Amino acid sequence: MKKKFLLILCLFTFLTNYAQFEKAIANTYIKRANNAIANGINYELAANYFEKAMARLDSITDKKTAILGSRIYFEIHHKQETLQKRLEYLKKSQSYFKHYNLLTTNKTTEEYQLNIDELYVPIIESIEKVEEEIKIENELTRIKKLEKKKIDSLTEAWYHKSKLLKINVDTIFTFNKDNLALYKIDNYFGLINDLGEIILEANEYKDVLYFEGFFIFKNIKNNPTKLLCFNSTSKSSFEIPTISDFYNLSTHFGQVMLPRANGKLVTYPNNVAKPFVFDLNEKKIIEITNEKEILKNLDKADIITKYNNDGEVKFNKEWYRFGGTLGGGLHPLYAEESNDLLGFLCALEGKFLSAKDDFEFIGPFYNNRFEAKKGNRRFWIDQKGVELNDTEIEDNSYLGESIIEKLDDGSYQIKRNGFIILKDKKLEKLSDFINNHLK
Repeated sequence: MKKKFLLILCLFTFLTNYAQFEKAIANTYIKRANNAIANGINYELAANYFEKAMARLDSITDKKTAILGSRIYFEIHHKQETLQKRLEYLKKSQSYFKHYNLLTTNKTTEEYQLNIDELYVPIIESIEKVEEEIKIENELTRIKKLEKKKIDSLTEAWYHKSKLLKINVDTIFTFNKDNLALYKIDNYFGLINDLGEIILEANEYKDVLYFEGFFIFKNIKNNPTKLLCFNSTSKSSFEIPTISDFYNLSTHFGQVMLPRANGKLVTYPNNVAKPFVFDLNEKKIIEITNEKEILKNLDKADIITKYNNDGEVKFNKEWYRFGGTLGGGLHPLYAEESNDLLGFLCALEGKFLSAKDDFEFIGPFYNNRFEAKKGNRRFWIDQKGVELNDTEIEDNSYLGESIIEKLDDGSYQIKRNGFIILKDKKLEKLSDFINNHLK
């Protein structure tokens, strides 16, 4: 029993000594905190020392320590980054002042009243101010969250509306002066206008020629069996009759030349010794009704040396089958015993253009020029068969306000004056859509 009592006494003595030791260290830090304020008014450094002191004390028993803590936290509260942190420091300042109040026995002194006036009242006022600011901040945060939620909802609605205005095709080409553009999907060509309206579905024609106001759609690129004409100016279309309707043995249109502004179209069908010359305006084949008169005039002008009733002509000691006229005094000539195109006779010069050495195919005459082809190359020639450097191609530039835009997913949209448009529908840009619906 005696040993147990001695052990308890030793432990008590140790703890008492340790508490006194910790208090001594705390007092040192308290002095350093006071010096930091007195020497340099450095409340941040004073706060560091004060917190080290408090870590070694179980409680505050000195009113000077309490008022020091209150003043330190009040002086540095405004330097905290957030309102919540400022309030936390003010609450600590208030708490230490309440300790000071409890430890002060005489509350009638001038010092006590001065601390009330210059410290505690400002603490209370600052707490009220910061709490009000926190309320405002929380309300603004709430409003911003609601606004963000509404913006997110509007953004989602806009993208949904925008998706409905997409044009899902592979390619949209440039608009022409008549506000039309070719488009392509799955290797088929069609027509679309600058409002996004499909004028001709892309489901049948795999190639197309466009020139001087006419689109010629072909069911296949080479030797097509089906042609459709679309007049870009009148916005009208028709299917050109099957070639066998005109030439019984022909099975395809062969080489198709560019249509010209006068409405003339020339193709070179198989199994016939003449080109197919068609009037796109009148929608009918152009037949040569005065062939004998043409041949007679060529003979009279010594362009040819002889002709017969079978439509054969002799030129440079060779007999050819006469293939009619392309206009402008240019006449296709075919092999005597077959349907092979051998060349072209230039009546103006009495000159022969070889299909092998000069030009394989020549189109209709218009505006003092012909289109001529050799392989994949296109030329423009005059009535003498001379290549022209100045082609004088008409200006086909688009003058409208629609802009074609390809989207990241490969689809297209048409934009005009800040709106996405499709037929009679339109949608303002995202920022305008949100602003207009947030008002």
